[in-house]
Amino acid sequence: MPNLKEVRERISSVISTQQITKAMKMVSAAKLRRAQQAITQMRPYAERLDKMLANILSSIDGDAASQFSASREIQSVLLVVVTSNRGLCGAFNSGVIKEAQQVLNTPAFANARAKGKVHVLCIGKKGRDFFRKYNDLHIINDHVEMFNKLNFDASNEVVKFIMDGYQNKNYDLVTVCYGRFKNAATQYPEAIQFLPVQLNKTTGSTKSKRKADYIFMPDKEALLEEIVPGILQTSFYKCLLDTHASEHGARMTAMDKATENANDRLRDMRIVYNKARQEAITKELSEIVGGAAALEG
Repeated sequence: MPNLKEVRERISSVISTQQITKAMKMVSAAKLRRAQQAITQMRPYAERLDKMLANILSSIDGDAASQFSASREIQSVLLVVVTSNRGLCGAFNSGVIKEAQQVLNTPAFANARAKGKVHVLCIGKKGRDFFRKYNDLHIINDHVEMFNKLNFDASNEVVKFIMDGYQNKNYDLVTVCYGRFKNAATQYPEAIQFLPVQLNKTTGSTKSKRKADYIFMPDKEALLEEIVPGILQTSFYKCLLDTHASEHGARMTAMDKATENANDRLRDMRIVYNKARQEAITKELSEIVGGAAALEG
């Protein structure tokens, strides 16, 4: 059995760690409220815009439609990985990274990887630190500062870079891997095809295959030049908000579990401490009684 000094030092160390986990839990809970409010307000709007974009592009023909929706032979691909900058959030980052690895194993990405034409754009330090270990993947850029001050303007700079690369045929396929927020206790990784826009995706209960008949004012080319980039920017910003809320939800849950584990550990260690203390007292009493008996004898 360890001595009293060792047990006291262990108890002090666990208490210090517990104070840190409690503080991190409260900080994440406060940040989660704002992040959750932002994504719950954005999601219905973004999903409706995604549906509208698919309807518009599927109802028209010509160069304006093919700019962001026409499929072409896949030679070069871009994988956007959205993770957090910090750890201590359970399996959140590892889940997004595993989802990205599964995307890399799909036929389109595997063929491009064999040709050395897989580009990775990382948002968040954890994803960057993981994928830069691979020599056959080209880390074209990283935006580790994105979540320090997340806003729509900062997101637009990344989206413009992605769309310009797609229009210039630097990339024939763009996939985004991020953490989708469900609630404070549940987050899961998700991969979506960002470009080209999938025309067959449906939202909600709408399953009709009929094309929408739109009247364009002004002409469709001028309108699409404005509306399509705006919808894509909103869709990408939603992915960032999802990941931001998921990070804080995962960290709050992880720190709550860590605090509970610290309580369990303290309870066990205090039992050990009391046993060691009782044993020391019993030993001292035995020595006193033995000494007294020796003097009487």
